[in-house]
Amino acid sequence: MKRVFGMIEAVFDITYLVGGLALSCAMLAKGYLVGALAGVVLIFGDSFHLIPRILLILTRREKSLTKWLGYGKQITSVTMTVFYLLLWHWSDAVLEPFHGLWVFVFYLLAVLRVLLCFVPQNQWTSPQPPVRWGIIRNIPFFSMGLIIAARLYLQRTLVQGVEWAWLFILLSFAFYLPVVLFANRQPKVGMLMLPKTCMYIMLLIILYTVPT
Repeated sequence: MKRVFGMIEAVFDITYLVGGLALSCAMLAKGYLVGALAGVVLIFGDSFHLIPRILLILTRREKSLTKWLGYGKQITSVTMTVFYLLLWHWSDAVLEPFHGLWVFVFYLLAVLRVLLCFVPQNQWTSPQPPVRWGIIRNIPFFSMGLIIAARLYLQRTLVQGVEWAWLFILLSFAFYLPVVLFANRQPKVGMLMLPKTCMYIMLLIILYTVPT
């Protein structure tokens, strides 16, 4: 049964990477440069984590892939932060731009998040990285998510097609939080990354359907 679920996850991950790249290319073809760049950053970053994960499922070579899984998670953590910065700029393009303090806070949180991802105490390549540092580095990330979700909620009626973007962001973090807190002790919790990934596909679809 575990092998079956592993193969389902591998197929899901491959579909996500191919589908996300296709949406990004389609946005580029339509001239939606910010959306296309956001999609490329998202898929490119996730591939560093998901490709080793797929190889682990297919080959079961856990010892040789643990290091690459760790580095992949680190890269994904950084590129996901960049994705949210681009999502903010996309929001400026299609909605009413935000200025002043909130922009400063958002960028400050992004810089803090990236810096925390490079702290050695994260022990990215360890088979059991410390949960404490997983929580610490995600505090500014979760704060970024709350800020942009609140912004999209407040401006949800301004442009048709963005009404549910705020909810997809909140749900992505709701699925991600248990993984941060409990996946080290309960690996099955990691399956919540699948619906989290679906939320990002929904966001990419919004980026594709809303003209910029």
